[in-house]
Amino acid sequence: MKTYCGENCCKDCARLSACGGCEKCQGHPFGGSCVAERNKDFPLLKRQLIDEINASGIEGLAVEDLNLLTGSYVNLPYLLANGSTVQFLKDSDIYLGNQVEQADSDRCYGVVANEDFILICEYGCGGSDPEIVLYKRR
Repeated sequence: MKTYCGENCCKDCARLSACGGCEKCQGHPFGGSCVAERNKDFPLLKRQLIDEINASGIEGLAVEDLNLLTGSYVNLPYLLANGSTVQFLKDSDIYLGNQVEQADSDRCYGVVANEDFILICEYGCGGSDPEIVLYKRR
């Protein structure tokens, strides 16, 4: 299946039938925007984001790769101090992200990024009890 960015992510996508693939949706899967389609030098952006994440100084966080992920998969609800919850991502957009297990813990780091921001959180099993560790505008 032909993609705009060359990542070949459509072949592994469990939601392929919902959007029809990159060619059919013209680079806007699920009606949103894809970080890979928007960036002409996508491999360079991906490398820069990995380097920035690894330079964040967060103990135990080392990212080797970032995957294309739908917002609906990684858009966790964060509890605010006033008791309300907020989600920062668009469910229909495609972001770069990864999960890194924390050593000697039942929690993981979750990383989500695009050309505009880096969001690093930690959470429990199945994304439970997410807490923002770092939000950085680029």
